[in-house]
Amino acid sequence: MEHGQTLLAIVLEVFEALMPLIIFFIIFQILYLKFPSSELIKLSLGISMTAVGMILFLYGVYNGFFAVGLEMGYFFGSFEQTWIVIPVGILLGFLATFAEPAVRVLCYQIEKSSSGYIRANLMLYTLSIAVAVFVGIAMTKLVYDIPFLYIVIPAYMLSILLMWISDKDYVAIAFDSGGVATGPMAVTFLMSMAVGVASSLGGRDPVIDGFGMIALIALAPIIFVMLLGVYVKYIGLRNNE
Repeated sequence: MEHGQTLLAIVLEVFEALMPLIIFFIIFQILYLKFPSSELIKLSLGISMTAVGMILFLYGVYNGFFAVGLEMGYFFGSFEQTWIVIPVGILLGFLATFAEPAVRVLCYQIEKSSSGYIRANLMLYTLSIAVAVFVGIAMTKLVYDIPFLYIVIPAYMLSILLMWISDKDYVAIAFDSGGVATGPMAVTFLMSMAVGVASSLGGRDPVIDGFGMIALIALAPIIFVMLLGVYVKYIGLRNNE
């Protein structure tokens, strides 16, 4: 019964997400586009496959990764050597971002839009490493009880500084990357792991420490992509000369 209710909720969630796009397309199809029936069949098939894929993906994430992340957080957080959660967080932060479908779509679009100048693999590894580093920082904050503001304020100040000195193309990509990195994999798996670690450590608030990680994950790609833009703008030009 519980799994059936979860599946129904996910189906409704996917339906709510896709329906505005479908209505928007139908209006434009009637007024402007006038696609032939063969194209409409392909489009309908694509939308159907997207809906089924989203339902299966979200069902697996919510029922699998969330529970696994929570249990892993409890497990590693209960170790006497609590520092072990730091390298574990770095590894899982990399893998979760590397497996995030939205991140791969963004990287593909960046390579396509730049005509191959910015490689998809370069962006994929940049975003994965960025999230891995900041998840490691978040785990360090949990283990050593570092105030959240001591981390997030300097990080945002750094991102504002990088906006002025980074290549402008990379600035635009950076802020889109920040939103994409906080997808279902990061939110369900990494956040649940942080909540589990915070719950197993004494004197920690799972709500504050667990949900604060999402802010860091969103900030990580912004900083690292703009750092890449700084490299391209200054060091890359010197090498070409």
